[in-house]
Amino acid sequence: MFTPHTDAEKKEMLKAIGVDKIEDLFNDVPEACRFPTLNLPPAMTEMEISAQLQELAAANASTKELISFLGAGAYQHFIPAAVDALLQRGEFFTAYTPYQPEIAQGTLQAIFEYQSLIAALTGMDVSNASHYDGATATAEAVILAHHHFREKRNTILLSPTVHPQYRETVRSYMAGYEGLVITGDENKVDPFLTPDELANQINDDTALVIVQYPDFFGRVFDYTELVKKAHEHETLVCIVVNPTALGLLKPPGEFDADIVVGEGQPLGIPLSFGGPYLGLFTTKEKYLRKMAGRIVGETVDLDGKRGYVLTLTAREQHIRREKATSNICSNQGLIALASTIYLSLLGKQGFRKVAELCYQKAHYAADEIHATPGYKVCSNAPYFHEFVVCCDKPVEEINDHLLDHGILGGYDLGKDYPSLKNHMLIAVTEVISRQEIDLLRDTLKEIAND
Repeated sequence: MFTPHTDAEKKEMLKAIGVDKIEDLFNDVPEACRFPTLNLPPAMTEMEISAQLQELAAANASTKELISFLGAGAYQHFIPAAVDALLQRGEFFTAYTPYQPEIAQGTLQAIFEYQSLIAALTGMDVSNASHYDGATATAEAVILAHHHFREKRNTILLSPTVHPQYRETVRSYMAGYEGLVITGDENKVDPFLTPDELANQINDDTALVIVQYPDFFGRVFDYTELVKKAHEHETLVCIVVNPTALGLLKPPGEFDADIVVGEGQPLGIPLSFGGPYLGLFTTKEKYLRKMAGRIVGETVDLDGKRGYVLTLTAREQHIRREKATSNICSNQGLIALASTIYLSLLGKQGFRKVAELCYQKAHYAADEIHATPGYKVCSNAPYFHEFVVCCDKPVEEINDHLLDHGILGGYDLGKDYPSLKNHMLIAVTEVISRQEIDLLRDTLKEIAND
């Protein structure tokens, strides 16, 4: 639509660089390759393209139009407007890399505050500056444990109640490690495995045990005894957390966990069709130097003024190929900042209130659904804001019907657990109203009567 240069201006520019026409600029390109015929649609103006993209976008339905009961690792929470307003300030949005502390004090301080908040939330000694997402953070825990034992222990015990995508990512990460065995989550294993049953599989070759809290099915267990048994074998324990639950539940540091990781998306990050998200990674101080990623520390300059720098691990540590503790040397800086702002705005009381609302609304929904013919809440443990519903009909069929009523239904567990056919994972967060839960109940009742 816009053509800022006139023909006269083009001629003047060409003359200045010593050519007669634009085509002369391509003389160094072989003639047969200069102007190939491309199978492209007719050219469009910016105005026309904008209208077409808006039309395509309108075909997508989001949680703005739908009532969402879908969780399974990514959750719809209320995000205060101030998060986005502060996040998009130029000082942060275009901030330079924190490798140069003399020009990046604001970015470094923001990361330091993030680390402090996440360490306090999880009850752990230290947090790094973040990973890409919860799945990659979980895989990095495996690498830490593998290097901690200098590759002398070759078994990773992975609970089947850990998010299926996290388990798949762990296997992808570790595919090149010879002799490493990842076990515990085979298809024949009961998907509703309890911590006691998992603990019985720990032996002196186990480098790391990975569990989730609450687990993928929303269940809450006290992992104190599992951690104790693991430590009797000098085995490390990694707990994958839902950070929102930590506003209400005991922090995993009190279980004496060695590593705590998780998905930070619930902390002020929109769903955004799957990302970018935020990988939380915390550990005990004694494993600090084996932890992947950036770590920001607080110091003083020559004048005694407080300042912030990357610390403890050199940049070169991450480019030593197979000798490196990890090759991850970046972090989700902007997303980590969003979580920092979110937690700061809510404060301790506000964050606990969010967790309480999630818990209370989920249990109200579970009671209503369980009392509806054709559905049964099938959990063998306490749960936070997700729960499993056994259905008399296929979940896909139920979800199609729910969608017709403007409801995004739960996750079909049969996709990842063959033994859980007709099992639906329902998530309820603080944004869901009682009226919306009642609508879900009434619609499920209607589907059961069809």
